[in-house]
Amino acid sequence: MSVKHPVIAITGSSGAGTSTVTKSFQHIFRRENIEAAIIEGDSFHRYDRKSMKEAVAKANKEGNQHLSHFGPEANLLEELENLFKTYGETGSGKRRYYLHNEEEAAPYKQNSGEFTPWADLPPSDVLFYEGLHGAVVTDKVNVAQHADLLVGVVPIINLEWTQKLHRDRKARGYSTEAVVDTILRRMPDYVNYICPQFSQTHVNFQRVPTVDTSNPFVTRDIPTADESFVIIRFANPKGIDFPYLLSMVHDSFMSRPNSIVVPGGKLELAMQLIFTPMILRLMENRRRAMSI
Repeated sequence: MSVKHPVIAITGSSGAGTSTVTKSFQHIFRRENIEAAIIEGDSFHRYDRKSMKEAVAKANKEGNQHLSHFGPEANLLEELENLFKTYGETGSGKRRYYLHNEEEAAPYKQNSGEFTPWADLPPSDVLFYEGLHGAVVTDKVNVAQHADLLVGVVPIINLEWTQKLHRDRKARGYSTEAVVDTILRRMPDYVNYICPQFSQTHVNFQRVPTVDTSNPFVTRDIPTADESFVIIRFANPKGIDFPYLLSMVHDSFMSRPNSIVVPGGKLELAMQLIFTPMILRLMENRRRAMSI
């Protein structure tokens, strides 16, 4: 953790909806003139797309049916922890990009599924990470300890699978069978490395649909925001102005002393109300520390 060079991390599994939370943070950064160094979690995968297929095939032959991007074997977790630590100490570090498709790859004159070369981070006020492992703790690394604000995005599992199935089939051209195979392959790592992170986070967002998703593998549509509630859990509710949030976000209610439930359509408003003062506090503390 660092006062001069704060680190914010959004963590959630594939299909969880972390991009929605990221957009809300980007609005705050833009509105408040905050320069953020953006780190994409996919850039810390160990293998590019071709190499990952080869690694999975090799693991299968060796009897390991569970090599996945959710686990440490397929990721550069030590390097990720070092980035958080180095940035917190110096405000510097290196990043690269994972090129998901041809559109992203074209400016770099590379192929989709490859990584760009590592490059120095630009000058920034804050490091912002979105990915699978922003709060991961293993017997070798503790990424969570270096973050000043940790946010978990955790829809109930059936909704998470529904979102992943629709995204991977529509945007990536995968078959339902291929997506299901990926879900099954990832399950041990999901249990051992993804779920435990949400006990490390400062704030969790869990979307719960109000329509039937009992069989996510045949659900035709992703439940809309208006067909959902979002449970927002604060690890430390001290300093959270719940009466203000309840008055500003209509139809919200408290479910526990540290949890507020908001309509899914009001999620972005709730995030703006919650995170704007948190980010401004980080920036004010940074300003004071830099002026000493």
